[in-house]
Amino acid sequence: MNNNLFSNLLIWLSLILLPKIVFSQSTDFTIQDIKFESQGITLAGSIVKPKNPFAAVVIVHGSDPVKREIDFAKRLAKEGIAVLTYDKRGVGESGGVYVGPSVGTNNIDTTNLNLLSSDANEAVKTLRTYLKDRKAQIGLVGFSQAGWIIPITASKNPKIEFMVLFSCPTITTLEQLRFQFYTNGNNKFWENHTDADAREHTKNDPDKYQFVATDPKKSLNTLSIPGLWLFGEKDIQIPVKLCIEQLNTFKVQGKPFEYTLFSTLGHNTPFDSDTAPFDISIQWIKQKTLNNKKSKKSKKTLSTTSVWQHGG
Repeated sequence: MNNNLFSNLLIWLSLILLPKIVFSQSTDFTIQDIKFESQGITLAGSIVKPKNPFAAVVIVHGSDPVKREIDFAKRLAKEGIAVLTYDKRGVGESGGVYVGPSVGTNNIDTTNLNLLSSDANEAVKTLRTYLKDRKAQIGLVGFSQAGWIIPITASKNPKIEFMVLFSCPTITTLEQLRFQFYTNGNNKFWENHTDADAREHTKNDPDKYQFVATDPKKSLNTLSIPGLWLFGEKDIQIPVKLCIEQLNTFKVQGKPFEYTLFSTLGHNTPFDSDTAPFDISIQWIKQKTLNNKKSKKSKKTLSTTSVWQHGG
C-alpha cells in the first residue's frame, strides 16, 4: 500500500515537472501550449506537430469569439501538417478584447480586421521558430471572416507561401452585410430566391451602416501565392456565385487561385459531415507544396489555372 502511494507520488511529481508537451494516443503528433505577443497583448495557443511535417499552417478564425481550433488542428497534423492555432484575442487564455458582436460593423471594420491580421502574422513568425525544418512552407488556413484577414496578412509577410479559405468572401465587407441581412438566417432562402436576386441585392441594396469597407481584392491583387477557396452552394452568409465570378477574373489575369464548389453544402464547409472539402484541401496543399519545392529547384514558375471540380 505504501509502495503504491510512493509510486503514484513519483508519477504525479514527474507530470508536474514535464514540459507542456502532450502526446496524442497515436503518438503521431505532439501538442505544445505556447504564448506569443501581438500589438501589446499576449495570445495563447497550441502547436500541433507531426513527426516530419511536409508543411505548416496557422489557423485564422472566423468572426465568432472562438478558442483555438484544436480538433481541426489534429486533423491537419494527422495528414502531416504542423499547425499553430490560438485563442482569438479577448477569448480563452488570450489577452486583449474581442470586438463584437460577430455580425456587426465593429467586428468587420478596417481597424479590427487589420488588428486580427497582425495577430495572424505574429502567429506565422512564432510557428517558424518552432519548426526544426526551416524550409517547411508555411500557409494560412481560415474560415469565413478569414477571407478578409488572410489576404491582408499574406500581403504583409512574404514567408507565407499558400492559403486555403473555407467559405470565405471575396466581396467587400459592406457587400457581405447586405447579403447576410437579405438572407436573414433563412436556411430555405435558396428555395425561394435566385442567384440573380442575391446578386442584385448585394450590389445595390442601401447600407444599414456606414463605415469604410474592406475589399479583399485589393490585397489579392498584390499576391502571387497559390490560393484555394472551398464554397458551399447553399451558403447564406456569402453570395458564393458572385465570389466565384471574382475569382475567375483573377484566374484570367494569371493568378494561381482555385476553388471548389460543393452543391449540397452551406457555410460550414470544413466542419460538415461530408469530409470532401477537408480531403481536397489536404490533397491541394500536398500538390502545391511539392510543386513549390520543384519550382524553387528549377527556378521556374509553375502556372496554376485549373478549377477543382466536385459534384454534390
